[in-house]
Amino acid sequence: MPQTAQPKLRVRQRLGKYRIERRLGEGGFAAVFQAMDTVIGTRVALKIPHAPLVNDEMLTSFRREAKIISTLDHPAILQFKDASIIEERLVISFPLGKETLNDRLSRRMSFETILSVMDQLLSAVEMAHDQNVIHCDIKPENVIMFESGVAKLADFGIAKVASTTVRGCGTGTIGYMAPEQAMGRPSCRSDVFSLGLLFYRMLSGEWPEWPYKWPLLGHEKLKDRVHPSMITWLRKSIALNPRDRFQDAGQMRNSFLRLRAKSLTFVKAQRLKAKKSRADTSKPRRTRRSA
Repeated sequence: MPQTAQPKLRVRQRLGKYRIERRLGEGGFAAVFQAMDTVIGTRVALKIPHAPLVNDEMLTSFRREAKIISTLDHPAILQFKDASIIEERLVISFPLGKETLNDRLSRRMSFETILSVMDQLLSAVEMAHDQNVIHCDIKPENVIMFESGVAKLADFGIAKVASTTVRGCGTGTIGYMAPEQAMGRPSCRSDVFSLGLLFYRMLSGEWPEWPYKWPLLGHEKLKDRVHPSMITWLRKSIALNPRDRFQDAGQMRNSFLRLRAKSLTFVKAQRLKAKKSRADTSKPRRTRRSA
């Protein structure tokens, strides 16, 4: 397949059965577009890798990714709709979401919504781990949000199949991966670490950074927002030593389900307390009349 540069796709341009409507984003590997499938009449997301990167090695990697995803039939895992070579471009179509979780985090999320997204992602990664698949690149940009708060984990492109630990893979996104993954020793505990970082950001509004020394940035906000048991759970998830973390997403989710109700009760009590405080503040003060 040619690896020469190709003209950039334009809005309203036809690409096989697809009509390009707008560019959603672009990275070092691929551009993503919203397009209309003119045969079926539905909108889709098209991921189109940059032409110079499309070679035999990349296509082999993509076929491996497709094979991995085909084994992960889960409502919170984004599946391919189609993949084909069109006009010498690799074109991969997906269901079209509303936005990425990274976009969604720019606006306020209710605690109930946050817990729902957390549970969906934990359930998705739990299934992957049950199938001996390690995602290796969990980050907000790889979570696609759909209507009614549905979240889907995307981009298993660098996922690894393993029984316990895969060696020789330091691939991932800096700032999101566990220290041992950066050194080429990822495991299910590495995905646990990335989930912990993501959930910490969702709950505190801050993104922890290396060296991940506790208390992390945003810890004071976190104490005001969540039950202490949730903080302990987060701290265990992002422990520097992999042995101190949950062994996989299944163990992590089981612990989460046990403390979720307690966390909701805590947040509701905090809301009532804040509401009462505002009501007391807004009451006019009575002044004593002079004799």
